[in-house]
Amino acid sequence: MNYRHAFHAGNFADVVKHIILTRILAYLMKKDAAFRVIDTHAGIGLYDLFGTKAERTGEWQDGIGRLIQATLPPDIAALLAPYLDAVRAQNPDGALRYYPGSPFITRHMLRAQDRLMGFELHPLDAEALRENFAGDVQTRITALDAWKIFGTHLPPKERRGLVLVDPPFEEKGEFARMAKSLVQGHQRWPGGTYAYWYPIKEPREVDAYVKALKASGIAKILRIELTIDSPATPPRLHGTGMIVVNPPYVLEQEMRNVLPVLADLLGVEGRGRWSVDWVAGE
Repeated sequence: MNYRHAFHAGNFADVVKHIILTRILAYLMKKDAAFRVIDTHAGIGLYDLFGTKAERTGEWQDGIGRLIQATLPPDIAALLAPYLDAVRAQNPDGALRYYPGSPFITRHMLRAQDRLMGFELHPLDAEALRENFAGDVQTRITALDAWKIFGTHLPPKERRGLVLVDPPFEEKGEFARMAKSLVQGHQRWPGGTYAYWYPIKEPREVDAYVKALKASGIAKILRIELTIDSPATPPRLHGTGMIVVNPPYVLEQEMRNVLPVLADLLGVEGRGRWSVDWVAGE
């Protein structure tokens, strides 16, 4: 598997992932107190959908390309407004060309008192990310292996916020690293919100991951999934998932409202499916 952001910017998985991100941020913004977002695999921040990498796959056309043109029910449009506003902010002439990754979406929503920390190990991507945020005093970009920060950068001084984990799955063992990092991070900052993205390609890997989360003893683990097609042989990406620890209390119902609309819009020939369930409750 290889899900480096540039090749898949704006695809169906990004749409779901970033909608969840914006709903968590919207909840954090309900209180005046500052919060911090820690983006562990931040990428370059902004993607040219007509660039070589994104154009090679064209996946955005069946993701953000569909959504941004869709007529949505008013209640769904309100929930998706922060996300779509962040996308439109990068395309002021109205034509969709640039897609904001999670750092740009987060930065679009931050208030003056909030902060963003972006980590990126790939040297060229880290440099591009630094350039994209040059001069921004609310953002700090660091070239570092994300899996090391759970023992060194938590908790943030604000004591409120989100850790967003979105690995590229370039190497084997990412599911195990995610489970291990969550345990380590939760021990240091049990009150933080954690959002872990994962691809749905081989169900057995996902099942083992969820089993490890259940065995961790961590409470308040919400699982959100959307599949756009049936599993295939050989396996291919057909779904997207997000694990959210300490989710906003409104997130479960918001996703139950949003996901049926996304499944219909993004699914292949009516095969879109969704689920929201608790891996662990209180």
